[in-house]
Amino acid sequence: MTSKYFNPYTDFGFKKLFGEEASKDLLQDFLNQLLPPHHQIAELSFKNPEKIASTPKERKAIHDIYCKTAKGEQFIVEMQKAKVNFFKDRALFYSAFPIKEQAKKGVWSFELMPVYFIAILNFQYDEKEEMQKFLRAVCLKDQDGEIFYDKLHFKFLQMPLFTKQAHELETHFDKWVYFLKNLENFDHIPAILNEPIFQKGFEIAELSHLTSRQYDAYLKSLVEYSEVQNVNDTAFSDGKIEGLIEGEYKGIKKVAKSLKEKNLAIDFIIETTGLSKAEIEEL
Repeated sequence: MTSKYFNPYTDFGFKKLFGEEASKDLLQDFLNQLLPPHHQIAELSFKNPEKIASTPKERKAIHDIYCKTAKGEQFIVEMQKAKVNFFKDRALFYSAFPIKEQAKKGVWSFELMPVYFIAILNFQYDEKEEMQKFLRAVCLKDQDGEIFYDKLHFKFLQMPLFTKQAHELETHFDKWVYFLKNLENFDHIPAILNEPIFQKGFEIAELSHLTSRQYDAYLKSLVEYSEVQNVNDTAFSDGKIEGLIEGEYKGIKKVAKSLKEKNLAIDFIIETTGLSKAEIEEL
């Protein structure tokens, strides 16, 4: 079945929903479900991610967002689609950038704005069932469990652990997670999500609304996403280099098959996936 909406876990889909000026209201609405009452966003602006990440792929996945409350209090939200390998280390490393960049020249008191690091994980890292938590909120505490520092917070969403169906959704946050997790598989707007903020999300995500250039960019982003997913899945199963290569190859072939079923030109599929004409014709 051909998807009607894009995959929001791809770099293209993630940026389209949460990283553009035209969709700032979606981002604000989503983040306000995760932030405490005293840090509800009234205004937000994007910071250029060039200084944050060292590679182009990382720049696509990281969003440094400067926020202001209705009372004028400022804070920073760093949001990303975290990768599987060393994601806790990555979270700590990347959260250091918005902290360090607050430094001011000359005499400075070292007073910092609060920083929230929010990661949407399309995998689960809690292997033991009794330890599993869909939403894990982390902050710096002392040996008695009391908060030591209240200006650095981490929120990790393990999306596979969210299993609620439409009739079980209780909160606006539930609706957001349900929307993100199932977006690519919807063929229409469910009644439970038929409200303005999600209507706009569906409109942005509809593939038929993309320009030809945007659609090509999405397909390439989908290839990259599939490659990473297949490599990671194989890595967990055996950890062998041969397995990683085979997993990546299968992922590319899977995407190529999907593109072929959409009757796209063979030359475009070759350029996008790197497969040969013979390999594509065999699919």
